Amino acid sequence: MMNDTLAVALSAVNNYDRTGKKMIVISPTSKVIRHVLKILNEHDFVGSFEKMSDEKGGFLRLHLLGNINKCGVIKPRFAVKTTDFEKFEKRYLPAKGVGLIIVSTNKGLMTHYDAFEKNLGGRLIAYCY
Repeated sequence: MMNDTLAVALSAVNNYDRTGKKMIVISPTSKVIRHVLKILNEHDFVGSFEKMSDEKGGFLRLHLLGNINKCGVIKPRFAVKTTDFEKFEKRYLPAKGVGLIIVSTNKGLMTHYDAFEKNLGGRLIAYCY
């Protein structure tokens, strides 16, 4: 039984990207994993992905680009205000403006840049650079 499927998926993406592989199959999958991968795809960290179905609920086939230095989940899921983004950016990212933090807000998952522009707080989910 897996407790955190997002952590397992991002760890596998990180490991496969470091070894130079071009494709990974992620199973099990969820809406949160798909949305996090969609955000990473929009910012050119990973390539396209497609949802495939089988008897067990499906899996994702993700194409890797080799652009990830490190990615992972943020545990515990810290509550953050718009004024606190810089503090967590210093903690999880190597430099200001490098990489992104994914935040769960009441308007959905988005990067911390988008949440700051829209003046939204939320919970920290993952980081990638």
